[in-house]
Amino acid sequence: MPHLTVNAFESDLQGREADLIASLTDAVAGIYGEWARAQVVVLLNGFPAGRWGVGGTVAESAAPIVELGIREEAFARPDAAELAPAIIAAVTEAIVSVLGEQARDGLLVELIGTPAARTGLGGVPATQAG
Repeated sequence: MPHLTVNAFESDLQGREADLIASLTDAVAGIYGEWARAQVVVLLNGFPAGRWGVGGTVAESAAPIVELGIREEAFARPDAAELAPAIIAAVTEAIVSVLGEQARDGLLVELIGTPAARTGLGGVPATQAG
């Protein structure tokens, strides 16, 4: 189940939430296939001015940070060498298509793979889920 967490200034997200969620979901489904669409979870974290710092000072603007969490096994597939750059590019384009070209520079996309043994759903470890 791919989870995307977007951290950005609240002012950058405000009024664009639905478009951003749809665009990111399309990006993931475009890489993994339509089967993934219903599994994509998008969380948008908006930070007010004054609560984002870069280089030890309060930032007036900052590019979003996107974390895509998915099972580690996704990065062990035979096509993993092509998959990681493709998903980074797709997520970047999804963000830029909604927030604008100024979001591209500095946009960080982190792919985070979690082993099934350290994942649970409904209180049950994924390795034990039936």
